[in-house]
Amino acid sequence: MWPRDLVLESFAGMFARPGRMMLTILGTSIGLAALVATLGLSRTAGNQIIGRFDELAATEITVSALPAEEGRPANDLPWDAAARMQRLNGVVAAGTLSNVDVGGDLVRGTPVDAPGRRAAFKVPVEAASPDLFTAVRARLREGRLPDVGHSQRADKVAVLGPNAARLLGVQRVDGLPAISIGDEVFLVVAVLESVERKHDLLSSVIIPEGTARRGYHLASPESVVVETRVGAASLLAEQAPLALRPDHPLGLQVASPEQPQRMRAGIRSDLDLLFLMLGGVSLLVGAIGIANVTLVSVMERVGEIGLRRALGASRRHIATQFLLESATMGAVGGVLGASAGMLVVVGVATYQSWTPVVDPSVPLLAPVVGGLTGLVAGLYPALRAARLEPVEALRAGT
Repeated sequence: MWPRDLVLESFAGMFARPGRMMLTILGTSIGLAALVATLGLSRTAGNQIIGRFDELAATEITVSALPAEEGRPANDLPWDAAARMQRLNGVVAAGTLSNVDVGGDLVRGTPVDAPGRRAAFKVPVEAASPDLFTAVRARLREGRLPDVGHSQRADKVAVLGPNAARLLGVQRVDGLPAISIGDEVFLVVAVLESVERKHDLLSSVIIPEGTARRGYHLASPESVVVETRVGAASLLAEQAPLALRPDHPLGLQVASPEQPQRMRAGIRSDLDLLFLMLGGVSLLVGAIGIANVTLVSVMERVGEIGLRRALGASRRHIATQFLLESATMGAVGGVLGASAGMLVVVGVATYQSWTPVVDPSVPLLAPVVGGLTGLVAGLYPALRAARLEPVEALRAGT
């Protein structure tokens, strides 16, 4: 038989039962669509996760004072440190943050001592400038954040982290509940929902910087937290000491989170492996479907196979015909599956407002993978058809 005749016979065999052929192609298409979609979604989700991680890690620097050498003046940060940093190009927000020494005083959430209930706790007290909440990307649960006026007047107001609010029993702030730090009473004006930086604030009581200066003799800011634009962190790390202490820049240290490259690579690798396994299972299901349908086709066409053998077709011709049928159905399923998988990736990415990221080789290789899958799946049925003897096949088909 000429190759052209084999191809025509293969197409005739497939289209003899179009319904079954479409269902077989559908099974392969679903498997390839799942494979392409899972690989694309894993790359897209991984890129989104890594992008958000990098956005936080690469846009934060913290400036603090080094301990002064003996006999030399302290390396204090200036009170206008946040304003100085905000004048630098590339700074999005900056605020000062200091730990307040309350002398061992406990924080009390209620003025009444209830029998059998603990009312006073050891809670960290932090002093913050108004812009710090922007620099740490704080989200409010309720209330309003202190402004510059609160700090200038040294108002006794406080912001609670969610963990501190739960510990002190403060649920709402619409009635301006009061807490006590030792003998000092503070009105709670806000409760935080979350922060993306400086997570210690979630368990702290935060008071205005001016209040800490007047009431607790805060000598200078402890640190400056700076949010930078992407790509500006390294340059600002060099400029910050000169902007804050031009007289002694070596007395300051600048800390920026290290880029954990191994962790990033591990997260991406785990996601790729997980989704690849899920797609492989789907593809295996499609391959089993092709094998079953091809085997059923061989059993139903025993008489046809015996007639072809009797008319001179060799075993190789019979095997090649069935392999062409299964490989063609796999390749067509690969094309349809790749298209459907790409649509799934784009649709999910659009719904989530993500940027779809797909390896360009994945949709191009999908038809090849589908064809190979069909070829492997049809190997056993094709060999079984080729082993049929003409007389036995004719007798079984009659």
